[in-house]
Order: sequence, then C-alpha cells, then structure tokens
Amino acid sequence: MQRMGMMIGIKPEKIEEYKRLHANAWPEVLAQIKRSNIRNYSIFLREPENILFGYWEYHGSDFAADMAEMANDPKTRDWWTLTDPCQEPLATRNEGDQWSMMEQVFLME
Repeated sequence: MQRMGMMIGIKPEKIEEYKRLHANAWPEVLAQIKRSNIRNYSIFLREPENILFGYWEYHGSDFAADMAEMANDPKTRDWWTLTDPCQEPLATRNEGDQWSMMEQVFLME
C-alpha cells in the first residue's frame, strides 16, 4: 500500500459548487476509484488560501495503468467536466497533471 498526497487550488467562487458536487459524488465514479485500487480517499479544503489537499491509499501494483483506466472511464470524464473548472492547478505541477503530487516525509502509525 502506498499513501499519496496531492494539492490543487480552487477558485473561490466555485467552493460551494465543489462541496455540493462531492456531497453527492456519483456512484459510478466512486466505483471506478475503487477499481483503480484507491482506498481511503479524502479531500480537504484550506481557506482563505483556497487550496485542496487530497489523500488516498493506493493498493495496486501499476499506478500508471490504473490511472489510465480511470482516465478512460466515460463517467469519470463526465465528472471531471464538472469538477475541473472549479480547480486552479498549481503553476509548478508536472506537465499533463491536474493535481500536484506530494512527497511523503513523515508517518506515525
């Protein structure tokens, strides 16, 4: 299992919409996340900086393939047409990434 963290900005005028969307996340999208070997997925909001922090635990063996499968899922792509306009990717993100992945530097179990 690999713990993974990521960050992205959120447009202030889209915060309520983003919260509403995630309060009613589509079952098909949640099922795809599970099929992509992701568990314990959480998104946190930090205001007034308007930063989203995402955390999940990846239980697969080929992260790139699982993410490609998710990106090819039509329902997930439809979901992203609603959520992506709410977000402001960080300028320092890797090319092609929406969210910026983070390095884990500490863990206490």
